[in-house]
Amino acid sequence: MTKGALAAGHPVTAEAGAAVLREGGSAFDAALAALAAACVAEPVLASFGGGGFFLAAPAGGEPRVYDFFVQTPKRKRPEALLEFEPVDCDFGPAVQRFHIGLGACATPGVPAGMEAVRHDLCRLPWSTLLAPAIEAARGGVPWRAFDAYALGVVGPIWRYRPETAAVVAGFAEDQPLRQPLLADFLEELGREGARFFYEGEPAARLAALCRERGGHLTREDMEGYRVEARPPLEAAFAGAKVLIAPPPSSGGLLIAFALKLAESLGLAGEDDPPRRAALLAAIMQQTNKARVDSGLAAAADEEAEIAAMRRLQDPAFLSLYREQVLGADAVSRGTTHISVIDAEGNMAAVTLSNGEGCGRLLPGAGIHLNNMLGEEDLNPAGFHAWRPDSRLISMMAPSAALLPDGGRLALGSGGSNRLRTAILQVLLGRLSASLPLPAAVEAPRLHAEGNKVSFEPGLPGGTQDLLAQLGEADPWPERSMFFGGVHAAEMNGGGQQVAAADPRRAGVSLVV
Repeated sequence: MTKGALAAGHPVTAEAGAAVLREGGSAFDAALAALAAACVAEPVLASFGGGGFFLAAPAGGEPRVYDFFVQTPKRKRPEALLEFEPVDCDFGPAVQRFHIGLGACATPGVPAGMEAVRHDLCRLPWSTLLAPAIEAARGGVPWRAFDAYALGVVGPIWRYRPETAAVVAGFAEDQPLRQPLLADFLEELGREGARFFYEGEPAARLAALCRERGGHLTREDMEGYRVEARPPLEAAFAGAKVLIAPPPSSGGLLIAFALKLAESLGLAGEDDPPRRAALLAAIMQQTNKARVDSGLAAAADEEAEIAAMRRLQDPAFLSLYREQVLGADAVSRGTTHISVIDAEGNMAAVTLSNGEGCGRLLPGAGIHLNNMLGEEDLNPAGFHAWRPDSRLISMMAPSAALLPDGGRLALGSGGSNRLRTAILQVLLGRLSASLPLPAAVEAPRLHAEGNKVSFEPGLPGGTQDLLAQLGEADPWPERSMFFGGVHAAEMNGGGQQVAAADPRRAGVSLVV
């Protein structure tokens, strides 16, 4: 009998979760073990110095989403005193500018999020959950071709300071990535719990570093950090109930809006592949427009976000965008994800991000700190205009679905603002096109934003002509991580399990 199925972004991450399933752990135990391992094995995408969201759907219990995303500092230092520097990262088709340095760092949430989930849902002790990550940090993790690509994109950030450059120095000689300070930190975390990070020596060192080198964070910021647990958003589509991360995940809200729009437009019944793809692109465009028109794109505080959320959930507002789709001619970043489902039907979907990292390590711990205050997408009102002591809005959207046959599906993606369209397309492929899960994950994707419709090769013949009616056609020569990285796990109504990891991000899937 299988113990569970999981999908993640790295072999070390996936095997950490699998090892815990073999030990008798639940999906929640396995997801936490994988989370810790991801912060070791996927340093460009995940870190204990960042934040994330953990969707937990217990079999027979109430689902909840643990929000452990980053919190803005309680007080702002004068801009003239900040370490806040621009850096250009080359993604190939485009160069994107980020801001790094300690002035870009918000209060990390990952250790607190891990402890909240372990306290509420896990069976196994910290020592068992953290053991794979500690072993990987001490023994070393081999570099892969995908890691070389990701590190090449954000290389200027990792070369920003000698201490960060030293972490990845062995890459050029193909030496395994060894992180002894991070292993020491994890051992202490296992003994003391998250309070060690937020109240002990790591907090003191971070506060001192920020005070001396131009950051905002203080001991008060660290000691005051709290995890929030909320019920997920729900959306009905093709007979399934989809559970999605709620605000401050704006990505979850937009996926729910797009699913409702797709349901009202009868996308599930569209059997002409080119027209179906064009309809999907039009839904993406209208969802992007609704993000702006509702006020969500410019929401700089919780009050504005709540008002935008109400607009997006208003049936009259939805109807307006449905009519705009019907009237369209064509219808005539650094982020990683882990999905786990166990034999009992417990589901976990967890998405992590460190932004691109701020180029600074937490002294004595080897933790790369986030640069969320230097991310333009997360600061719509402009840099340094954030509201003190509040959650930043994120596009991350771990999701799950209760299927018509009694089955259960957990999924999510990395990919900046493309992650929501990647999740949407896998849900549509699995639920309305009845594709097997691996085929739904691997199917060619498109992404519509502004007047440009980007798409991978392999779409049905005639699709490109219809997409061109929606805007500038942007064909890609091959499948790419630009279009997200969906990792998913499913158990059907008969108890059979399958997992699918996205080849666009060198994902790994296991059935244990």
